[in-house]
Amino acid sequence: MSENPKAINDPATPSNAEKDPDDWTTGSETMTGAQASYLKTLCEEAGETFDPGLTKAEASKMIDALQAKTGRGRNR
Repeated sequence: MSENPKAINDPATPSNAEKDPDDWTTGSETMTGAQASYLKTLCEEAGETFDPGLTKAEASKMIDALQAKTGRGRNR
């Protein structure tokens, strides 16, 4: 029986949460509802315009940038 690769806790193997959005196999798909909702909130707080046409990867990058700008969602 083979091991589940997702169950292996190896620091040398990055989790999906740590993968670069440019490397996501689904990165070109439309952003998720959760991403859209959170991104709308961040855009409002940062005074930025929300773009509903972003892909999953683009939304992820924008969320990271706006979290850095607003200080939201990150440990300080």
